[in-house]
Amino acid sequence: MLIKENHSLKNFNTFGIDVSARYFAEVKTPEELRQVFERFPAEITPPHLLLGGGSNLLFTANYQGLVIKINLKGLDVVEENESEVVIKAAAGEDWDQFVEYCVLHGWGGLENLSLIPGQVGSSPIQNIGAYGVEVKDCFESLEAYEKSSGNLRNFSAEACRFGYRDSIFKREAKGEYVILSVSFRLRKKDHLLKLGYGAIQTELQQRGISQPTITHVREVVCSIRQSKLPDPAVTGNAGSFFKNPVLKQAAYQRLRAEHPGLVAFPDKGGIKLAAGWLIEQAGWKGYRQGDAGVHPLQALVLVNYGKASGKELAALSEKIKASVKKIFGVELETEVNII
Repeated sequence: MLIKENHSLKNFNTFGIDVSARYFAEVKTPEELRQVFERFPAEITPPHLLLGGGSNLLFTANYQGLVIKINLKGLDVVEENESEVVIKAAAGEDWDQFVEYCVLHGWGGLENLSLIPGQVGSSPIQNIGAYGVEVKDCFESLEAYEKSSGNLRNFSAEACRFGYRDSIFKREAKGEYVILSVSFRLRKKDHLLKLGYGAIQTELQQRGISQPTITHVREVVCSIRQSKLPDPAVTGNAGSFFKNPVLKQAAYQRLRAEHPGLVAFPDKGGIKLAAGWLIEQAGWKGYRQGDAGVHPLQALVLVNYGKASGKELAALSEKIKASVKKIFGVELETEVNII
């Protein structure tokens, strides 16, 4: 297997940041992954960076270690009965293509997560979510390679310790495993659609759909996302740059008293604020300095209009965070990994 040196990463991150990796390897099988770690053991330098679709990171400089591009492929039904199916997807499968595959087969559960960029292997790391659904809702298990031992380990949903855009792989197990495949338990019938978000309801009504199917939901979600979010192939971005902050009920009530128009949603254990609304109210929506900016239709999205550097975008994100903190007293947390 070829290990490349000083390899450009411009086409491997959706911001289109022109940086390079000191070493670069693309792995297509678990055995190739094992070979990479035999050559570059996890416990020694250079550091390792696992790269999926490159849709959740921002490079601020050349990477001085080893970038491992995960390109494992394959879909397998591992369990099936009249009402459910468990499908195992390799980590390198494109996420939206996988969702489309499931919807076309009539398997419900992931349709609200349509058109989210990235690969299947990255989905449980930050427990991706949209329109009232998170990966954990359909998650069955995953198989991962432990860097230190070379052993394979299976993780249940409980072992993953999922939270809001969070999991064990972002905390105590960060950097210790490489996810090889993820299995999902989906419904073949009697699937309860998640239609709670107003945008979905409005779009369905405008289309005259009174009895929606998972196909309708996917079409509507794709339409909504395309209307609000820029295509990374046209304008560099990583989708939502910030997480929606969650407040305790008392803190939310105090903030709402000061800002009656505050946009928020009930959340387990608290109230989730719309970070996009906070950023827009702070005056950042549509902002641009050079080629670094905030999207004019969705304030959650930072964009590279051409030749912005990662440092410029990171600096812009810090200005936004400071502004929101000053006006609302709310700390924004980045969803994108800044490297």
